[in-house]
Formats: sequence, structure tokens, C-alpha cells
Amino acid sequence: MTTTIPPKMRKLPTQALGAKIFHTINIVSLFLMVTSGLQIYNANPVFGGRAGLHIPPIFTLGGWLAGGRHWHFAAMWLFSLNLLWYGIYVLITRRWRHRFVGVNDIKALQKTQNPKRLFYAWHRIVYTSIIPILLLALFTGLGMYKPAQFPAIVDMFGGWQGLRIVHFISVPMVVIFAFVHSFLGKKAGGEELTSSMFW
Repeated sequence: MTTTIPPKMRKLPTQALGAKIFHTINIVSLFLMVTSGLQIYNANPVFGGRAGLHIPPIFTLGGWLAGGRHWHFAAMWLFSLNLLWYGIYVLITRRWRHRFVGVNDIKALQKTQNPKRLFYAWHRIVYTSIIPILLLALFTGLGMYKPAQFPAIVDMFGGWQGLRIVHFISVPMVVIFAFVHSFLGKKAGGEELTSSMFW
């Protein structure tokens, strides 16, 4: 009589509760900022003046300029505070050692033939590169939020219009990062890895 040994169950990836909360709040606040930002954009398009390209109302939030601004600034505070506490959390738990690009990742791009290792390396590179982009988005957003209090920020970008253009460009870069981050996460760890970021 032979006994069959059940195959070893693959261990599913798990994430800390702090990471789940961070990712969930990020997705919600990013959605609110983009849609309300498009409402603000419609009031005075960055390119082409008031006659420039307008976004259909179905993709905007706020209903009018003031409503869009209220939603945008509220979501901005949520997004900023979420980044701040997560940064502290990453430092305290030392998660930064496994999340950001290191020398081994650069070496992996040059030498490894393992596709999964390559995806991990690219994932860490993308994860690290978003930091200056996020800081730029927040910095330019602060200048637009309080131009009278921070005129130096406005001057740094050559005036109000230059500030608006840089802020406008930084936002789609954050959105693109979210999709690339998700894609590389799936390639490196499968659907289970990306799902574990939220539940």
C-alpha cells in the first residue's frame, strides 16, 4: 500500500498592517487629487488658456472651481500625512533595507539571467525613483496652495505658469508610477503579492 504525500502548499505573501493601510489611503487620496485637480484644471487649462482642452465632467470631482479646490487640498493633506507617517514607519521598522534600490540591484541588472530577480531589481529602482517625483509634486503644490506665503517657490519655477506646468507634469508621473509599480509587483510576486498590499 502506497501513501501519497500532498504537495507542499506555497506560502502566500503577507504584508504588515501598516503597509496595507498606507497603500489603501494612497489609492483613495490619489484618485481624489487627480479628479479634483482636473476640475481645477478646467477652470483655467495649463495649456491654451481658457480655450484649451477641457476634461469631461465625468472625470472631475467638485462640480466647480471652489469645490475642486476644497477636495484637492483635503486629499493633499491626507496624501501628505500618509506619506509622512509611512516614512517614519519605514525608518522605525527598517523596511527601507528591502524596499529601496541597492548595489545588489544594480549588479543584478548587469549580470543576472533570472527574470524574477530582474523584476525585483527594476521594482526597487522604480520604487526609489518615485521619491523625488512625489516631493516635487508636493513642493509645487504647496507653492500653488500658498503663493503669497511662499513666493520663493513660485519664483524658483520662473513664475506662476511655470509652477503650474511642473505640477501638472508631475501628477501623471505619479499615476504612471502606480501602474508600473503594480505591474512589476505582479511580475515579481504574482497576483497574491499585489493583493496582499490591500487585504
